[in-house]
Amino acid sequence: MKLIEFTTKGLYCRQADIYIDPWKKVNYAMITHGHSDHARWGHKHYLCVHSSVPILKHRLGAEMNIQGINYDETITINGVKFSFHPAGHITGSAMIRAAYKGEVWVISGDYKIENDGLAEAFEPVKCQHFITECTFGLPVYSWSPQREVIDDINRWWNGNVQNKRPSLITAYSLGKAQRILSSVDTSIGPIYTHGAIDQMNKVYKRMGISLPETTHLKNSFDQKELSKSLIIAPPSTVDSSWGKKIKNPSLGIASGWMTIRGNRRRRGGDRGFVLSDHCDWKGLLTAIKESGAQYIYPTHGNTDTFSQYLNEVGYIARPVKTEYNDNSLNETSVE
Repeated sequence: MKLIEFTTKGLYCRQADIYIDPWKKVNYAMITHGHSDHARWGHKHYLCVHSSVPILKHRLGAEMNIQGINYDETITINGVKFSFHPAGHITGSAMIRAAYKGEVWVISGDYKIENDGLAEAFEPVKCQHFITECTFGLPVYSWSPQREVIDDINRWWNGNVQNKRPSLITAYSLGKAQRILSSVDTSIGPIYTHGAIDQMNKVYKRMGISLPETTHLKNSFDQKELSKSLIIAPPSTVDSSWGKKIKNPSLGIASGWMTIRGNRRRRGGDRGFVLSDHCDWKGLLTAIKESGAQYIYPTHGNTDTFSQYLNEVGYIARPVKTEYNDNSLNETSVE
C-alpha cells in the first residue's frame, strides 16, 4: 500500500487518516492554497500555512476550524511526518511533503518556479514520489520573464491613455490580480478594481502585504476619469451588467492561455498577455528534475500527454484524474 492513495474524495493518507485538497467533505483536510479547486467548503478540520489562513477564512467562512503552520515546520500524525514548503503559485501556496518509514511523497498543489516578488518563492523538495500539476504541460507553453510581460502591459495601458480609452484587464481575483497590481507602473494613471478583487486586496493588506492604492469601481463612475485608468476585474465580469457600463474599453487578458492566439479572439480581447501563476513546460521539467523523484503523478491538465513524455525520458509516470482535469477559459481555471 502506498503512503498516498488516489480516492474518489481526493488524495488520501490512510496512515494519518487525512486528505490533501479533497473535493468532497472529509474530517481532516490539508490545503495547499486558497483557490477554489483546492480549498473546498465543508471539511471539519483544515490545516494550511499561516499566510493562507486569512485567505481561506475570507473565502470559506470566518468560523471554519483551521490551524496554521509555518513553512518547513514538521507536524507528525500517527507516525507520518508532514511539512509545507513554498510553491510560488500565490501568497500562502504550499507543496506538502509526507514521509513515513523511508517513503517520501510531495504533493505540489499548483506551483511556479519564477519568483514573482509577491508570493513566497518556490523551493524544490526532494522526494521519491511527486504529484505534480501539469496545467500547461505541452512544449508550446513557454513564458517570457515577468518583467517583460509587465512592461508590455504598461505600454498597452499608456497607449490607451493617449487614445482616451479605459484599460480593462482580466485577472483571477486571488493571486493574479495582486501580482499585476504590485508590478505595474502606477504613475501612468489611476487603478480601479472590481469588488471581488477589492475585497481580496483588503485581505492582503491586513496580512501586512503592501499593495498600491486602488479604487473600488462600483456601479456608478466618471467615464472621463476611467479613460486614463487601469481596471482589474475577474474574467467572468466582462460581459456582466457591471462590465458593460465601462464605455469603449480596450480589453486585455492576462493568462497562460493567451499563448494560443485563438483563445484571445474567442474571449473578445484586444490584447493577450501571457502571464501565468503556473509553470510552463520547461518549468515543470525543471521542478521534476530538482525533486529527484522517480515516480511522477501528473494531474490538473494535459496529464496523458505529459505522462507519456515523462515515461519516454526515463521516469515512471502515471496520470491522476481529479474533478478539475478539464482546462478551460473560465473562472474555475486558475491560470
